[in-house]
Amino acid sequence: MKVSIDNDLCSGCELCVSTCPEVFEMQGDIATVKADAVPEEHEESVQQAADDCPTSAIIIESREEG
Repeated sequence: MKVSIDNDLCSGCELCVSTCPEVFEMQGDIATVKADAVPEEHEESVQQAADDCPTSAIIIESREEG
């Protein structure tokens, strides 16, 4: 799974950081992704953060099947 944040939509509420601090962090007043490839053990938390994001700023791309 890959994840990114749309900076234009991010409200800086820090919900994603609270949900999955292993993947998300705050830089100033917006959230950022520490690494766009999400470790498998954190995929469920990242999905939860995306589902809960009040502005739908978290963009998830499914892992490519290979």
